[in-house]
Amino acid sequence: MKKVHDRINYYAEKSDFEEVNQALKNNSNKRMHIRYIVILNYLQGYKLNEIAYMNNISFQTVGVYVKKYKSSGLSGLVIGKSPGAPRHLTNAQELELIKIITTRTPDEEGFTARKKWDTTIIRKLVMKLYGVSYCQRGMLEVLYRNNLSFTRPTYSLKKADESRQKEFKDQFELLKKN
Repeated sequence: MKKVHDRINYYAEKSDFEEVNQALKNNSNKRMHIRYIVILNYLQGYKLNEIAYMNNISFQTVGVYVKKYKSSGLSGLVIGKSPGAPRHLTNAQELELIKIITTRTPDEEGFTARKKWDTTIIRKLVMKLYGVSYCQRGMLEVLYRNNLSFTRPTYSLKKADESRQKEFKDQFELLKKN
């Protein structure tokens, strides 16, 4: 195997090495670190298959990184946001759903004898209105994305007598001790 200084890629400028080294020093992301190392190895003159072997990544991945670096420089290596799966409901449909949930009860929407919303009822409503099926976790994600949280209701009685409640609690504590 040749010595590293014999392998230098003569098409690379010294400023390229410095730029990659600087980016490597300022980096804290492991995935970006690997990309910078790959480019540094490329600038040092290693072949793509050698770089793949040294960094334990596929030959094709090395080729992609080098191609992006050649076309756009270091900015071409930046990791973009993954788009994920497309949403089942449009933004307008989600807003309409949130308006229904926040202003109406399930009873008013045709779910008899139901006074509070839960994910099962909301899923049925979405299926009825839009013909879209959601799993429970997916429906929770829609609610969270629209700043709604899933909590159990707590009831407070307006006509409750505080003195009778205190008396009951005291009697209850006595019963628990016995």
